[in-house]
Order: sequence, then C-alpha cells, then structure tokens
Amino acid sequence: MATLMPENQSAAKPRRRWRFAFIAIYFTKVLDSLPKRIVKKSNPEMSTGSYVSIQIQNANKDENSGHDEIVLSFDNVDQRMLIDMVRDKDYERLHQFGGAKQLAELLQTEEKRGINGDEADLIRRRNVFGSNEYTKPPRKGFLSFVLEASKDTTIIILLICAALSLGFGIKEEGPREGWYDGGSIIVAIVLIVAVSSISNFRQSGQFRKFSNESSDIRVQVVRQGRRQPVSIFDLVVGDIVFLNIGDQVPADGLFLEGHSLKVDESSMTGESDPVEINEKDNRFLFSGTKVSDGFGTMLVTSVGMNTAWGEMMSSIRRDLDEQTPLQARLDKLASTIGKLGLAVAVMVLVVLFIRYFTGNIEDDSGKKEFNGSKTRIDDLMNSIVHLVSAAVTVLVIAIPEGLPMAVTLTLAYSMRRMMKDQALVRKLSACETMGSVTTICTDKTGTLTLNKMKVVEFWLENEVVKDETYRGIAPNVVELLKQGVGLNTTGSVCKQPSMSVPEISGSPTETAILTWAVVDLGMDIDKQKLSFEILRVEAFNSQKKRSGVLVNRVTDKTIHIHWKGAAEIILAMCSHCYNKSGIVEVMSDEKRVHFGGIIRGMAAKSLRCIAFAYKQTQQEKLEETGMILLGLVGLKDPCRPSVRRAVEACRDAGVNVKMITGDNIFTAKAIAMECGILKPDEDFNNAVVEGVTFRNYSHNERMDKIDVIRVMARSSPFDKLLMVQSLKKKGHVVAVTGDGTNDAPALKEADIGLSMGIQGTEVAKESSDIVILDDNFASVVTVLKWGRCVYNNLQKFIQFQLTINVAALGINFVAAIASGKVPLTAVQLLWVNLIQDTFAALALATEQPTNDLLSKPPVGRSKPLITNIMWRNLISQALFQISVLLILQYKGRSIFGINEKVNNTLIFNTFVLCQVFNEFNARNMDKKNKFFFKGLLKNRLFIGIVGITIALQVMMVEFLKKFANTERLDWGQWGVCVGLAALSWPIDWLVKCLPVSAK
Repeated sequence: MATLMPENQSAAKPRRRWRFAFIAIYFTKVLDSLPKRIVKKSNPEMSTGSYVSIQIQNANKDENSGHDEIVLSFDNVDQRMLIDMVRDKDYERLHQFGGAKQLAELLQTEEKRGINGDEADLIRRRNVFGSNEYTKPPRKGFLSFVLEASKDTTIIILLICAALSLGFGIKEEGPREGWYDGGSIIVAIVLIVAVSSISNFRQSGQFRKFSNESSDIRVQVVRQGRRQPVSIFDLVVGDIVFLNIGDQVPADGLFLEGHSLKVDESSMTGESDPVEINEKDNRFLFSGTKVSDGFGTMLVTSVGMNTAWGEMMSSIRRDLDEQTPLQARLDKLASTIGKLGLAVAVMVLVVLFIRYFTGNIEDDSGKKEFNGSKTRIDDLMNSIVHLVSAAVTVLVIAIPEGLPMAVTLTLAYSMRRMMKDQALVRKLSACETMGSVTTICTDKTGTLTLNKMKVVEFWLENEVVKDETYRGIAPNVVELLKQGVGLNTTGSVCKQPSMSVPEISGSPTETAILTWAVVDLGMDIDKQKLSFEILRVEAFNSQKKRSGVLVNRVTDKTIHIHWKGAAEIILAMCSHCYNKSGIVEVMSDEKRVHFGGIIRGMAAKSLRCIAFAYKQTQQEKLEETGMILLGLVGLKDPCRPSVRRAVEACRDAGVNVKMITGDNIFTAKAIAMECGILKPDEDFNNAVVEGVTFRNYSHNERMDKIDVIRVMARSSPFDKLLMVQSLKKKGHVVAVTGDGTNDAPALKEADIGLSMGIQGTEVAKESSDIVILDDNFASVVTVLKWGRCVYNNLQKFIQFQLTINVAALGINFVAAIASGKVPLTAVQLLWVNLIQDTFAALALATEQPTNDLLSKPPVGRSKPLITNIMWRNLISQALFQISVLLILQYKGRSIFGINEKVNNTLIFNTFVLCQVFNEFNARNMDKKNKFFFKGLLKNRLFIGIVGITIALQVMMVEFLKKFANTERLDWGQWGVCVGLAALSWPIDWLVKCLPVSAK
C-alpha cells in the first residue's frame, strides 16, 4: 500500500511541485523493483499469499531543504516471502526485492553501518520478525520423575507387602493401632521416592541450563558503524554479520560481500563438498552451516524458528542426559550386586519359610507362630506378609540404586564448579575421562601465551628500524606497506567521532599489525579500500600459513599483488627486496641467508615473524613467485604468568605436555623453554621436531620417538591428528587443545577435545568435549584435577555403599538362618537405604578437588573401579560391623540386662552410627584417619549432612517409636552405641597400615 501524506499548505506552490515530482519519481522506481501487484489494506478481497508493502511517510520537514526525507518501514514486508526466498534459493523473488542491497534498505540497514541497534529498534525487529531462538522440547515434569522412581520392581513389591500388612494390621488391631507396620513402610517408601525424584528433577534442570550456555555463540555484527560481538540469541533480522573460517552461520541470510567464501552445508543437504558463496551464482546462506574457507558479510533475513534449520535444530538438540562410560560400568556393578542380593534374599525367604512352617519361629510371647491346622488364615497370611517383607527389604538394602544418583550428583556438581573455573563441559563423559589423561597436546598461541600481540620489531632489508616515525624509509615503501596491511586483512578499523583512538577488531595477529600500521605508519584503511578494487583474495589458513590479495588500482587500472604470512614461507616466494631508499634489489643467496638469520634471531626471542611481499603484474592471477620483499615484523606474545607452574603440576601428576604449534622451530623452542615444557639439559634433537619430519617418519620410527617428542613446530592439522592417533596406539589417553576449524579432526579423535572459548571457532567448539572459556592452559590443569576428583569421589561412595551392603546382608542373613528373625526391620533398612543413597551421595560426591590428586599417577581406562585398597577398607569395616551387631544380637540382652526390643534398638542405632563414622573414613581411602579431617571445614555440605543424619536418627529412636519399631534409649545406652561405632576409626587406622597394591 502506498500512502502519500498531504503537503504543507503554507509552502509555496513551485517548491511544492518539485517536492511532489521527486517523491513521484522515487516511488515509481521503488515500485518497479517490487511485485507488480500492490494490495490495498482496505480491500480484503484482493489479498494474496505473499506480497511486499511499503509506506512512504512525510518526515518532519526542514523549511530550507529541497525535498522531504523519506522513511521506509518494514512493518508490512511479507516475512513468509523472505523465509521461502532463502530456503528455496529463489533468485526471482530476490530480484522482486531489487537485489540484496535494495532489500537491506527495505530492512533499514546500511551496508557499512548496519542497523541502528538501539533498544527500541531491536524490540521492533523482534516483534515483527521474531527472535533468534529455537523452540525447545518441553521439560520433563516433576511427576514423570516420581513415576520413574516408583517403577522400581523392589519398590512395587514393598508397596504390595505394605498394603497387605496395613490391611491385616487394621483388621487385627483396629485402625488406631493396626496401621503402624504397613503405614511406616509406605511412609518410608514415599520419602525415598520423593528425595530421589527431587534430586533427579533438580539435576535435570541444571543439565538443561548447561545446554543453553553451551549453545550461546558470540557472533560479530556491525551496529551504528561499530563492529561488536553479540550473543547469537540477540541477533535480529537486518543485522550485518561478519563470517570467517570456522564460524557457524547464525541465521538465514544473503551474502553481501567477501572473498573465497565457502560453506559446508552437509548439515542441511548431506553433501560434504563445500558450496561456494558469491554475488553471481549463490548468495543464500543457511543457519547452522559452517564456513570452511574465506570470509564475508551477510544480511540476516530470517531468525530462529523461521530459518530452514530452525525446526530441525529444535528436534535434534543435544541431550545432556546421555549415559557416560563410567555410568555404564556402575550399572553393570549395580546389576551384579543386585543379583547377589536377590540370591541372598531368596535364601533368607526360603530359610524363614522352612523355620516358620516347622514351628521354629516364635512370637513376642514365646509361642510358636505356626501350629498347623490350628493357625488361623488371617494369622498365616499376616506372618507370610511379614516374612516376604523381611526378604524383600534385604533385597532393597542389597541393590545399590544410589550409584546412578551418585554419578548424577557428582557430574552435575563438577560441571557447575568447572564452569566457575572457566571450563564449560559439553559432554558429560569428559568429566570422568579427564581423570585418566596421560598426555596433553596443547597449542601455543593463546593457550600457553596471553594472545596479546604487539609489533615490537620492524626489519627493512638488513637492519631493524628503530625510528618510530619511520621518516628514514622511502615514501613508496611506506605506502606499499600500508596497502599490504590495509587491503590484505580480515580485521577492521572503526573511527568514531567521539573516540580519539580508532577501534580495531579482528584476530590478535591482525589487530597487532593493523594497530602498527594505523599508529606508526599513519595508515587510513578507508582511503586504501577506496583507492583499490579487490579482484581476488586467498584467505589465511593453518596449512598455507599465508594470505594474499589481488587488487586493481582505481586511478590507473594497474594490477597489484600483496602477500602476508609466515616469514620463511613469504621469503621463499621472493626474488627481490626493497632497501631503505625504496630501490628494488635482487635477492642474492647471501641476502636470503641473511634474512633467514634475522628470522631465526627474532624466533629465538619468542617473536612471531610475519613478512610482507608485493608485486605489480599484468595478469589477473594471484601469483606466488617473483615477489618483492617489503619487510619483516616481529610480534611479541608473552607467556601466561601461571603456565610454568601448570606445566610442572602436569609433570608431577604423571601427565606429559606436548606443544604443537604452527610457528617455526626456533620460536617453538624459545616458548617451550620459557613455559617449562623443554628443560635446558634435554636433547633438543629428539625432543623438538617439525611437522614435515614427523609425518615422513616410518610407522615404527614414529612409535619409537612419540614419547620423547615434546615440541612439534610448523605443524599442519594433519600432523596434529597423526600425533593423536600415534599416542592412542601407544596406549595413551590423550587430551588435545584446538581453536581452528582444521583442528576439528584432532579434537574428535582425541579422548578429550578441549576447544578455546575466546579464539576458538564454532567448528572447533562443536568438535570438542570441553570449552576452556579463558583460553588458559592453567584452566586445562584445573579440568584435569576435576576429572580425577570425579573419579575419586565416586570411588569413595562405592566403598561406603558396599560396606553397608555387605554388613546389612551379612547380619540379616546370619540372624535369619540362626534364629528365624531379622534384627533390622523393613522400615529401619529403608531408613539406612535413604542414608546411603541420598545423604551419603551428597556428602561424598561433592568433595572438592585437592592438590593431592595431582601427586598420583593417572587412572587407566582399563583399571577396575574397585581397587585393592577399596576392598581392604570395605571388607575390614563390614566385618567389624557384622561382628559388633551379631554380638549385640545374641549377647546384648545378657550383657546390658535389657529386653529384646531395646536390644534391637541398640543394634539399629549402632548400625546407623557406624555408617556416620565410616563416612569420615571414606573421605580418604589410602591415608590414615588424621587426614579425613583435612579440608573438612571447606565442605560445609558434608558437615551439614552428618548433622542432619544424626538429628534424624535421634528423632527415629526417641520420638518415632511406633513408626521405626524402636524403644527410647537412656544416656548410657546412647554412649554404648556411639562408643561401639567410634571403634571404626582406630580400626580404619590399623587397617590402613597394612601394605596393599594400589591396583
């Protein structure tokens, strides 16, 4: 619909006619590029499925202006047309819009300055076109977790027994007294199910939160003329997005400008070959695809669920509830223990039935419970229900269902804490596998170093230029350097009127070189780009280690080539060089050797050496030979202050650190020495190798030398992958750091892929298991420590739980066979089950990592979960508990002069307190118990859980007599229980004096 606002009646007629003519001409040209049918809002019968409607409004007029400012509104642009245009790669529809640049105008986007980007503008765009978020699958409700917990077979059997017991009890003793036995079991079961469901529900919410955080990608956009990073979720239609190698295309859109841009569309089409994106043949970009080469800018046309990838993404979002290898091993362990428990429970049930039907089980008054035909049916059924309940309860205590919960708690806790320690876990299995790592292959730039590049040296011909004004250099050389920097770059320079210093963005290397050119050489990047037309670009990648540009000067139509990259590679392309006076000289062998010495000298000072080369040509071909060397710059990237300590910590932990870098061998040696990876007394001939040498080794040579190699210089992504594969064949568990697209194969091949959060591309992050958010090697060591902590905490819990399982099975089995009665009732064992499954899991699974973990060797993947040390500890404690409880069972009444009910309460109370004291023993499996207080005050959760357990036990004994089938104990009896339970500490101390293999 077109609306012409009325003219100001007070304006002069001639001026009014000129304004009217201008608007009419402009409006006609706009309509010519749009669909021919223009629909009027007032006539609904003429509506069509897709159309574009614009409004031309009369803005506030300036009396002195020659014409009115025209404001376009996209409120009525058909969103469906934009969506279908990109999805179907429909050039006809794009032509109807007038092309990509005309569409940008319709969306109120300036190609160079982007959108306005203020809050009101962003809100308006989201209201019209939607936000860049995908519809997520609905979260599982709390009731679904309750149902899952209730489906356990033993829980169902117990509920049936409890219901029967409840029915018989009410029938025999009336509702007031008869509900206690059955009702107590039901209450205990409800409590266990509730605690388990709440825990799983909370962990599910945390995993969902981590999933959202791992999906939050930062993209580079231009708004109000400033290049800036924004969250992918904050992207709106009309944004101009910068794309570089390794980036994920964040939304559907149109290519605006760029060079050599290729995109991997395999996620959309299944085709593995990269698709070339350009102005002529293919402008269309799809959300979720990856940039495999080149760079460019795109105009966002659809976001979120309106993209071609939107609905697919919502249905295949990564599930963080996947089962990890350790969880699978624990499930197998739990299954084995459960089968053993089932066998014991069946034996207990058979023995109890035999004793019952042979008249060897007596009631509380000493009479036989079964008297043949004289026994009433109700009494018979009630007795059978009690016997089945006792056997099933033995099964409940035998099945370690707390193991999966302990794994979940440990992983969730470690993921949350690792996030605070600058590590985002993308795959749960990485938490545990990291504890087994034996070798870390790390990048240099940004991981071992600060990634804060600065040009500190500039060499021209055979001397370093110390004059920061560069006045002694010929103007033509300075001009060529400006061109080489300004035209051959993926960075940008933004000059804001309010800022005295221009804002420079790009990779650290690009930023350093641009800063040098702008500040020291006085380069005006806009002037350079206006003076030349770019014909062809070869973008930098880690294989070629150089970038080039072919340009056409606008004034004289001459063609020029500029190359920039690794100094020795650029040097090999040159046949001539410039001297300080601006005269071109032949590159003699002597000069070439001299330049090689300069490069090695800079490398020895830990400088990254970049060379610039130039050539004027007649052909539109990006030639690589016969170049003229312009100069060399040395970039300093200081080592991180903490990296040397981190490397030493890895060495103490039995983990080898290998540096794999694209820098030349001299720079690599210098940095490795500074970081502590190489030692001065080490044989550099074997410890340092170049990528080309490593890949040319025979298989046997490579396998012989792989353990000795500490540094690989001038490596390609293939060399890194080959290193990982060779180490794995040698039996190592390998962690690899990477930030580039070409690192993806090595990151996937490694046991643990560690991508960089700041410099890492989206392809690298997607291929990794953990994202190091601060790109710091010290954070890698922290992840290593957490990996060992996860494994160690789970071993503590396994030892603690198996001690309870063995002790409870032993006491109930022996007592059932010997006397036909079990000292620990169903409710009491369910209470113990709650202690071990939930409270102990929380207490032991949330222990924080200590430096002691890094003094132990790595845990091999094939090593058993239950070590000899754990068997020693749990068998000794289980035998102690069984012995104490059996003595109380058969001698307690005569020793303390008490009745059977009080004696059974003593047994129950001592058993629970034994577990409380044993929790302290489990905190350190291989050191004597003076160490289990170490760091105790830091784990307030452990102290709180022990306090809650004791308080609830007092309540069970003293105030819930009928519920727990207990009797109140006096102070002396409580002292006996505490004293017997406390004996577990000296026993633990003595047992840990026994030498045992750690395997």
